[in-house]
Amino acid sequence: MPRSLLARKLGMTQIFAEDGRCFGATVLEAGPCPVVQLKESAKDGYQAAQIGFGPVSKRVTKPLRGHYEAADLEPHRYSAEVKGLGEVSVGQVLTVDGFAAGGLVDIRGVSKGKGFAGQHKRHNFGRGPVTHGSHNIRQAGSVGSVDAARTWRGLKMAGHMGSARTTVQRLELLRVDLERNLLLVKGAVPGAKNGVLLVTESRPRTRKVRGQH
Repeated sequence: MPRSLLARKLGMTQIFAEDGRCFGATVLEAGPCPVVQLKESAKDGYQAAQIGFGPVSKRVTKPLRGHYEAADLEPHRYSAEVKGLGEVSVGQVLTVDGFAAGGLVDIRGVSKGKGFAGQHKRHNFGRGPVTHGSHNIRQAGSVGSVDAARTWRGLKMAGHMGSARTTVQRLELLRVDLERNLLLVKGAVPGAKNGVLLVTESRPRTRKVRGQH
């Protein structure tokens, strides 16, 4: 079963391998994450486990406090529902001991917001000619249609860039610190510093054999 944890992005650093190569790594504070609630197929229509992250003692609403008191746990600031954790129980605490260096993880979070951006930066458009009096250097070009006489939905145009849920798959774990609950992931991950992410163990890829359906 794939393991999942909520984590906080602490920043980036460099890791040197034994052969002298240098890798950029992201440091994540992963867990501990207690299991707050279990969703059942008979009652909820699906199976999942709700995990919490980041204990909080002040400014807790009564519904949230009652939700955690039902599980005999202290309130946590963040929570998420994850599937496929296997046999877990309410109150069980998930830590980084389920991960190992060299493994692969998928990391989901909200990307950095870039504000309003044009179509060149937002969608990697090319530009028009710069010389001979051209007025179409950074314009979007035609956005309408001759027959429909309107703009089609989903057309790539200027607008708000970033600040969207995104997932980076199959990132390598360089180190796992059990004492400090740290995961060092090769490369960059979505979001800004101190952002909360969901780290899930990557599923093994299955190669489809030609001729089989």
